[in-house]
Amino acid sequence: MKHLLLLHLLAAIPVLAQDLSAQRQNVLNTAEKNQVELHLDQPYAGNDNPKQKVDLYLPKKRNTDKPLPVVALIHGGGWVNGDRLGYAAAAIQFARTGDYASVAVGYRLTKEAHWPSQIYDCKAAIRWIRAHAKEYNLDPDKIAVMGSSAGGHLSSLIGTSGDVKELEGDLGPSTTFSSRVQCVVNLCGPQDFTQALMFDKDDKPIAKDDAVSGLLGGTYEEKHMEALAASPVTYVTSDDPPFITFHGTEDKRVSYLHAEAIHAALKQAGVPSLLVPITDGGHSSVSHPEVIARAKIFVGNTLLGQDTPIDVTPIPALPEKEKKK
Repeated sequence: MKHLLLLHLLAAIPVLAQDLSAQRQNVLNTAEKNQVELHLDQPYAGNDNPKQKVDLYLPKKRNTDKPLPVVALIHGGGWVNGDRLGYAAAAIQFARTGDYASVAVGYRLTKEAHWPSQIYDCKAAIRWIRAHAKEYNLDPDKIAVMGSSAGGHLSSLIGTSGDVKELEGDLGPSTTFSSRVQCVVNLCGPQDFTQALMFDKDDKPIAKDDAVSGLLGGTYEEKHMEALAASPVTYVTSDDPPFITFHGTEDKRVSYLHAEAIHAALKQAGVPSLLVPITDGGHSSVSHPEVIARAKIFVGNTLLGQDTPIDVTPIPALPEKEKKK
């Protein structure tokens, strides 16, 4: 049961339409029970756009007086759905340990803004963390970023484009701070938009993908330059942070080829990269408890200086009846 809240929120499932006020109240109640202090709706872009805000989660009982490492969580939903409250339970689970602060990141969806607005927003959110590090006793040199599906894409892009001025944007009052991160947990995120995310039953690429078209303004064939610019693999260099990637081998929404692409590019550049296949797993297989356990070890090794071996053997996907429990 201890993984239940985190399990639900690491799945690549967008937040469903619902009474957000009731959802917020539930988050507040859950945080209180877990001794987590909330700072909701913190603007990072110098405006009051509800999507351009972060929620900060702090442990009421810290395990150290030193500044806390931060885990930034970026939600999925095909860049068209989802909300940062969808990662509230995961954020609470990290903060309640007393070892981390956590931040759930909101960003503009494609109904509101096309590429590159989404990465501008996410990088501005990382800069917000550093700008407020002293205020909340956070460690600006120890930031992990984690996300699934579209959030995995944006997390990966933050990781590989730390030296790319064109993707920084100029949002908010914290532009003098760095948007670099110290490690990336990529859960089934698209990595190379110059190739299809999905393939038909005959393994032919499906160019017509509404989520991709919504992001890029057209198909990857029509918008080749935008596809190239939005791809994490485009920017891989030797100074990128360590990655761990989890991806279902039978993912029909984002092909496993994308996991192989980013892993190969990082390894070729000499960047520490781990790839953990989820055997026969689909798009939501990243919610497997073993995925979560290994991801937490990876973050602990990088941000807390732990030295725990990480098992990279394939994880068998959960049977359907177990997924529904």
